[in-house]
Amino acid sequence: MTITSEEQIMDAIAMKRALRRMSHEILDRNNGPDKLALVGLQTRGIFLAKRMAGMIGTVENTTIPVGILDVTMYRDDFRMVMKQPTVKVTSIPFEVKGITIVLVDDVFYTGRTVRSALDAIMDFGRPGRVELAVLIDRGHRELPLFADYIGKQVKTQADEEVQVRMVEGDGVDEVTLVKLSR
Repeated sequence: MTITSEEQIMDAIAMKRALRRMSHEILDRNNGPDKLALVGLQTRGIFLAKRMAGMIGTVENTTIPVGILDVTMYRDDFRMVMKQPTVKVTSIPFEVKGITIVLVDDVFYTGRTVRSALDAIMDFGRPGRVELAVLIDRGHRELPLFADYIGKQVKTQADEEVQVRMVEGDGVDEVTLVKLSR
């Protein structure tokens, strides 16, 4: 596939604004930061979770625990898509039992990654509640899942892809909508 066009749909300022709003929504819905932890999905979900935890921590003058979750081995398609799957770091440095876990990811699409994340997080204990925060919701769900916190909803076509770039890994903060051709 080749890229035929690319349109910026969020710049650094819009991303920061969306993360700040979602952070406040998480605080409001959970009545503060008590018994709350964010878990970022590899890779960009980790960067987003750390930024949001920092924003929440600044507002509430506290430290919000942040975990890292790799769902590669929990995916229902990993053997079909990848001959040699690359397993990345998973680190949940806090007790999961009874707390609210906010899973954080960059793009919410079919729902399969989120389903995998739910399976994975249960291996660490039984949270009191699991919520989902995504920077971009592009629709096209294949599973009956929804996000609790959404930075931006973007209507996409099957031949389009949403690309999230972040300073931590890509040197720039932006979200683009890429048109692909075969």
